[in-house]
Amino acid sequence: MPADRRVLVTATALALGLAACSAQSTPERTATPTPTAYAPVSLDNCGTKVTLVGPHTKVVTIKSTSTEMLLALGLQDVMIGTAFADGPVPDEYKAAYDAIPVISDKVPGQEALLALEPDFVYGGWESNFSADGAGDRAALQDLGIDTYVSPAACKEPDYMPDPLTFDDVDDEIREVATIFGVPDRAEALIADERATLSSVTKPAEKTTALWYSSGSDTPYVGAGIGAPQMMMDAAGLTNIFADVHDTWTPAGWESIVAADPSVIVLVDASWNTAASKIQLLEANPATAQLSAVQNHRYLTIPFAASEAGVRNAEAVKSLDDQLAALPK
Repeated sequence: MPADRRVLVTATALALGLAACSAQSTPERTATPTPTAYAPVSLDNCGTKVTLVGPHTKVVTIKSTSTEMLLALGLQDVMIGTAFADGPVPDEYKAAYDAIPVISDKVPGQEALLALEPDFVYGGWESNFSADGAGDRAALQDLGIDTYVSPAACKEPDYMPDPLTFDDVDDEIREVATIFGVPDRAEALIADERATLSSVTKPAEKTTALWYSSGSDTPYVGAGIGAPQMMMDAAGLTNIFADVHDTWTPAGWESIVAADPSVIVLVDASWNTAASKIQLLEANPATAQLSAVQNHRYLTIPFAASEAGVRNAEAVKSLDDQLAALPK
């Protein structure tokens, strides 16, 4: 990870002075911080230099990764709206999530966003912030609204993790917790993540895999430096497109058939379900001959867990468990 995008704390970022933080229950792994003063936090986030002067009490999240990050850190009390959910939240966050207004199924427009008068907007993708979307980051800053993008989603080469690792995921957890003044919560969350990863039992033999994210005529697959590669590595799977220097990439069915992966990881989304992908694979005469298709060696992962975030470790464990249950 480039050093210039890590948090530069101008003074020790301390806990939020919000009495409401202790009013609602938080996930068991979090601990209520001691309310004290808040010091500004300066950082270079995906090439945008910002100084966050919180405490932020009116936060909008865009994309599941950002929403679930704050819920995992027990920060639901400061969330006034969410948007662009990629799927249902985990059961442990459902009660907290259901109490937060959903302002849009996709990227919210500026009018809808500004109507909430937020003081902070946390986006899962850089593209969430545009004139056609929630608003340009500089324009929002001029209105007194701080912004933040998941560092794993940075697109510029100087800021994109290359490759993405669980250390990068942990850095974002720490960065967000620092911004909101709850650093101890980050360490508890990271400890849970690492314990989950430590429980994974990788396959004893080389197991090649296709990460099938979306698409039909041209499939969109996991490549060699992003979240799919990170999770496949942790699960002991050998990505057939590991040599492609990108996060995700379009691929030809011919190359997939030639590679004949041992298993196929299917990303399950409401708009492109795992079941529909299986139907396509089994109906296509070429892919129907793949050994993974003939032997129904499929693994599934929810779309919301397929991008970098707090669900990745559990996703790796799930892939491991599914692999162990497959027919040999």
